[in-house]
Amino acid sequence: MSATAATRRSGAGRGAIERLNPVTRLLLAVLACLPVLVSLDWLSATVMLVGLLVVLRAAGARPAAMLVRLAPVAVAAALAAATMALYGKPGGRVYWQWWLVEVTRRSVTMAGAVVLRVLVLGLSAVVLLGGLDLTAMADGLAQVLRLPARFVLGALAGMRMLSLFVEDWRTLGRARRARGLGDTGRLRRWTTMAFALLVLAIRRGTKLATAMEARGFDAQHARQRTWARPSRLGAPDVIGLTAAAALDALALVVSILAGTFAPVTS
Repeated sequence: MSATAATRRSGAGRGAIERLNPVTRLLLAVLACLPVLVSLDWLSATVMLVGLLVVLRAAGARPAAMLVRLAPVAVAAALAAATMALYGKPGGRVYWQWWLVEVTRRSVTMAGAVVLRVLVLGLSAVVLLGGLDLTAMADGLAQVLRLPARFVLGALAGMRMLSLFVEDWRTLGRARRARGLGDTGRLRRWTTMAFALLVLAIRRGTKLATAMEARGFDAQHARQRTWARPSRLGAPDVIGLTAAAALDALALVVSILAGTFAPVTS
């Protein structure tokens, strides 16, 4: 198989989500969370969750991958629901009561709504924002959203440095063990290693800022900056944003018509 054919085949196998502009994926995640942040009812969250599952599956997201990524979110949702059911605002029929714990119809309904809302937030975050290319995101923020280039490039450099923290922590741990300091006093060891990591991060940040300044990443040159990789919005991005806005409107309208709409300010 030729290289061109292999490239076409790999591109055809990618889901529609991966072909979206990173800025579009960020905006889609915000739009997907909007109804559950506006209303506390279970119906709008249900409509959003079902709609997200259908749209993401049609866009190429694999169900197995979504389930794996949602597993930690599901655990958090269950814990939040249990807390809401036991200590939420009481109302309606009382199912069980003991001291400060009062499980009522209202608290159980709110617990179900909490589960759905957390799942919507988690699904939109892990699927739409998972695996984003940081460089492509920076290109989109600067070229599409017109954010200040100096801020975007500084944030990109900082995010790139985050991946070094784990390796630095391991190196510090191995160095302490080699000197016979890593087997006793866990709290003291953690405190001293955290302080050493903070000092190392400050020094590295200072060097990085100086290097970026020397290479022209200052405010004067940022106004005339050029980009190696253009970032533009295309037809798939417009379709995705339109679908997300329509799903938001559907969820809110259905909850309002059904009488379950409960604004967060209430």
